[in-house]
Amino acid sequence: MAEEKILVVDDEKEIRDLIEIYLKNEGYKILKASDGREALDIVKKDHIDLIILDVMMPNMDGIEACMKIREEESMPIIMLSAKSEDMDKIIGLTTGADDYITKPFNPLELLARVKSQLRRYLKLNNNPQNESNKDIIRIDDIVINIATHEVKVLDKIVKLTPREFDILELLARNRGVVFNIEKIYELVWKEEFLDSNNTVMVHIRKLREKIEEDPRNPRYIKTVWGVGYKVDK
Repeated sequence: MAEEKILVVDDEKEIRDLIEIYLKNEGYKILKASDGREALDIVKKDHIDLIILDVMMPNMDGIEACMKIREEESMPIIMLSAKSEDMDKIIGLTTGADDYITKPFNPLELLARVKSQLRRYLKLNNNPQNESNKDIIRIDDIVINIATHEVKVLDKIVKLTPREFDILELLARNRGVVFNIEKIYELVWKEEFLDSNNTVMVHIRKLREKIEEDPRNPRYIKTVWGVGYKVDK
């Protein structure tokens, strides 16, 4: 089942609820907003994978909201509009929308567009050869920016020491690979490991306290008993 988070923005409650029903049936997580301003607030606070954005809304319309979202975000945006004129479509797409669908629409067609945009977007962001994303590593709700040494958990910046960051980067770059304590120490500290050295364990514990919701039952950095540590695939 899908776990991507989709924001549905429309001033008509019936349309928001209809779209929610179809998307929830596919396993998507849904957030809803009734105008552009409310949508911007949600985008600032939460990680959104795709936005379905109505053009005609009070307070802030979809065109203006799309332009403001595009100043900082790159997730797919599908525009909805009751107007079918070519000029409206052109305006929507030139302000940063990825797709456009007119009302009344077939919910199954909208669902197909959503799946298509998400496939393209997620493939792009998970492609290690993509130059614009080569310094970004994502692990579910964790975003690791190698260039800026910044880590976000649920879109909140978490301050790590340089060693903690290096350990997280090592495990995140090699998801599924188990590293023993000796190997982690040699790769991160670049020194010979001593048998009595518990430095790695202390750093792992502190790292879990910062990024894990429940450090005693870690979701991200797993212990392979008798072997070492890993980040699951």
